[in-house]
Amino acid sequence: MSGSPGPGRASGQEPPRPGSVRPTSRWLLVAIAVLGAAIGLTMVQAIESGGGVAPTVSLLTLVAWAFLAALLFAAARNTHQRIQVRRERIEPSRAVFLLLLGKASAFVGALCTGVYAGFALSFLDAVSSSGPRNRVITAGLAAVISVLVVTAGLLLERACRIPEDPEETP
Repeated sequence: MSGSPGPGRASGQEPPRPGSVRPTSRWLLVAIAVLGAAIGLTMVQAIESGGGVAPTVSLLTLVAWAFLAALLFAAARNTHQRIQVRRERIEPSRAVFLLLLGKASAFVGALCTGVYAGFALSFLDAVSSSGPRNRVITAGLAAVISVLVVTAGLLLERACRIPEDPEETP
């Protein structure tokens, strides 16, 4: 099959260079978030149908996620400045670590975005009471902060791209 694109490759894309990593697919992150929402909804329903009380999202969780997002944004900015702007070389092991940190953060953040959104959706029907309203608010905030983690992870991944050298192009 010489003329057809490979599996999962659009006809307009060229194959990746050896040793390169493809950017994280936005559609994959959306699919992971949808899966997470289904998990969150199912978990709350299963706990409450068994007579239990679904857990709440604590304020400490919000602070921890916000701190993680801030660290990832700082790492993305620092890496972008070093690699893209100042064109510094960094150790390959550090570059791989940062790339994997960005990808992992995007995946975990997408899953948690969905789970927290599922939690919030599961309590929407009783939002007139103060207990469920607080659960919807904290779970919704956690979902928003998780989106920030995804965004920061994607920015860190993008910052790890090696810029094209204008002197090496023919």
